[in-house]
Amino acid sequence: MPERNKIYFYYKKNNELESIIQSLFKRTQQNNFTIVEEANDADIIVSIGGDGTFLQAVRKTGFRQDCLYTGITYAEEAGLYCDFNLENFDEMLYTIEHEELEVRRFPVINVEVNGNTLFHCLNEVSIRSTIIKTIVIDVFIDDKYFETFRGDGLVVATPTGSTGYNKSTNGAVIDPLLPCFQVSELASINNNRYRTLGSSFVLNQNRKLSLRILQDGNDYPIIGLDNEAYSIQNIKSINVRLSDKLIKTVKLKNNSFWDRVKRTFL
Repeated sequence: MPERNKIYFYYKKNNELESIIQSLFKRTQQNNFTIVEEANDADIIVSIGGDGTFLQAVRKTGFRQDCLYTGITYAEEAGLYCDFNLENFDEMLYTIEHEELEVRRFPVINVEVNGNTLFHCLNEVSIRSTIIKTIVIDVFIDDKYFETFRGDGLVVATPTGSTGYNKSTNGAVIDPLLPCFQVSELASINNNRYRTLGSSFVLNQNRKLSLRILQDGNDYPIIGLDNEAYSIQNIKSINVRLSDKLIKTVKLKNNSFWDRVKRTFL
């Protein structure tokens, strides 16, 4: 019997895939694991459905620090968070039960909105205008004024999140072994009147990033937390720090972050 033997499956209900899901459940129990109905009771949380589902699984189960997460894709497809697919599901169970686990640790950022509401993000937080008008944001690093941004918005990404929205804005892909986070611009205006750095920049784990939104009619911007959007009225400030939380995942041997980046993009 494996030390970690209680598994919670997170997935979107789909009648077409129900027979496949039931087969996974049966094989799980045949390998001496117990399937639990509550995520809080699990030693291992398994998401089924790709990277988006993995992000939701982590968010919906509270960024747990006392369990392992792992992701399974439906098909042979690249997954930056998911090491396994339906075809090698048995290999995942065997790895957990019989081998010394190789565990990957992903950094998380803390996002504080208006000084009182705290969120966690595994991928990124973004703030964007919801109207046909630029949003103006004063940017502070460690409470010292850095620049005033005017444009469509900003993206603040973790190292693993650097391959997502951040990369589409020409941000750098960052090794998740580096404890840091990255700030990237969305369509900034740079002219004689408005001036920003004009490129992504990376902040060390001990830095605090503060974004103060100018209240000029853009009082209802969209805040994107990983793959969920929140509309919060009268957003005045957002503070971002690297969290002391780390999401622990089961990994396949010889399947590093850079192996997965290569499969996905090259």
